[in-house]
Amino acid sequence: MSKILDTFAEALNGKEKKFTSGSINRAIVLLSIPMILEMVMESLFAVADVFFVSKVSTDAVATVGLTESVVTLVYAIAVGMSMAATAMVARRVGEENKEQAAVAAAQSMLIALGISIVLGIPGFLFAEDILRLMGGSEELIANGVGYTRILLGSNAVIMFLFLLNGIFRGAGDAAIAMRSLWLANGINIILDPLFIFGIGPFPEMGVQGAAMATFIGRGAGVLYQLYILFGKSSVIQLRREHFQANLPIIRKLGKVASTGAGQFLIGSASWIFLMRIIAHFGSEAVAGYTIAIRLIIFTLLPSWGLANAAATLVGQNLGAGHPERAEKSVWQSAFYNMLFLLSVSAIYFLFANPILGLFDSEPAVLEAGVLSLRIICAGYVFFAYGMVISQAFNGAGDTRTPTIINLFCFWMLEIPVAYFLAITMEWGLAGVCWAIAGSETVLAIISILVFRMGRWKTVEI
Repeated sequence: MSKILDTFAEALNGKEKKFTSGSINRAIVLLSIPMILEMVMESLFAVADVFFVSKVSTDAVATVGLTESVVTLVYAIAVGMSMAATAMVARRVGEENKEQAAVAAAQSMLIALGISIVLGIPGFLFAEDILRLMGGSEELIANGVGYTRILLGSNAVIMFLFLLNGIFRGAGDAAIAMRSLWLANGINIILDPLFIFGIGPFPEMGVQGAAMATFIGRGAGVLYQLYILFGKSSVIQLRREHFQANLPIIRKLGKVASTGAGQFLIGSASWIFLMRIIAHFGSEAVAGYTIAIRLIIFTLLPSWGLANAAATLVGQNLGAGHPERAEKSVWQSAFYNMLFLLSVSAIYFLFANPILGLFDSEPAVLEAGVLSLRIICAGYVFFAYGMVISQAFNGAGDTRTPTIINLFCFWMLEIPVAYFLAITMEWGLAGVCWAIAGSETVLAIISILVFRMGRWKTVEI
């Protein structure tokens, strides 16, 4: 027991930065623990934000929903930039070329700053028009435009929080990435009720207060990240000269980031179409499916921690000239992920009724939720391999391969099959859920086959 606690403490401490030698199992544990905890806090932030805003009004919640739909573009670019930075920094660290790792980090920051300005200025100036375009009523726009203006205008803090954490992960500094997100979201959760409801000396800002809390919280996280990067405690130590524009590196980063962003957008957009199909079967089906998906996403968080650990291990080991160790790291990460999700799927399948009953006891909603949870869980074992191998491609700098696989599996397979089974074959909600489980299975199989070809080992970044 003491050994387990010591390993857990070491992972949180983050002293180990290089993972190109020694035990692969130990490397996976030391990287994945802080990444898992990082994502748990991100999940908690999303829940807390909606909880406090829901106390204001229905229009306030709708404002958040409409704005978040637009901010998905920012998230997509931020995720793409994060993938590119992780891959390039990890490769340079594996090569023991910390100077070039710092140059890559600085160039990615220049790109992110430029994109943030291009998105932020029109987002701030045309916030009303954006809400109107998204279908918001005039009353909603009048009350909620401040939220949209603050969130879009300050998109740089979202962009940089994702990007700089990608740099830390690539460098093997997963613990710092975790701390920055805990700081950012912890401050946001504390400030949310203070700004929204005007507690104590704070002004009562309503839904705008949620945006202000987000800006301050994530801004604090970014300042902490910059403090580390410009200090002496990080593997990557930035200096002024690193920020001189380097067009070859910028082009490489842009190429990886663009397809990485495409991956995120392809996956996100497919869920919108699935929800549209489910809406045919009434609000009870939508509610039950939504609750089931939230439960599934929550249990997938640890899996993403393992997947991100695999991406870092791939990048560093390819840089160190150890492609076989990189491959072995991926298979072991995927195997552990499979064991975890297999356990979760067994619990969900056996106890779906009481678990769903905690959220909604209405018979029709409960029935839809149990149906969704049990069917989608049938593909959990394949989820495990699909997500780890996709991130392994990204860690190697090959974001194009998983983007093509995602496009085929989600747009050419999942959506048409869902429509065919649910509407044409009249399977209803079950048809959509079987399409999800089936497409994730196909995605995993294709990913495994392509990964075994080994072309990712020769990608130059």
